[in-house]
Amino acid sequence: MKKLAEKGIDTVAFGLVEGTAYGIQIKSNLENLQRINTISLYMNQMRQKPFYKALLALKPERVIFNPGTENPDFRKLLEDHGVEAIEACTLVMLTTGTY
Repeated sequence: MKKLAEKGIDTVAFGLVEGTAYGIQIKSNLENLQRINTISLYMNQMRQKPFYKALLALKPERVIFNPGTENPDFRKLLEDHGVEAIEACTLVMLTTGTY
């Protein structure tokens, strides 16, 4: 989140517990979010499953599966819905200009 904010990228954060980090509010639900371009996952495969429907409802253009979050089943579901799904590291992408 810090690196996204430093790069001037509008960021919405979701977590199991609400709070604030790096000046970004962390929401505990995904409802009422709009215009989500990229979802950068940091939750493991087991934690992702309950959020499949809500994440798909956001209609992102892409989902980044960061190291340790790889999930072939969710990846296929995303791709079946026209969402680009990539396995990469958001921090590396931001650092190298490939985000």
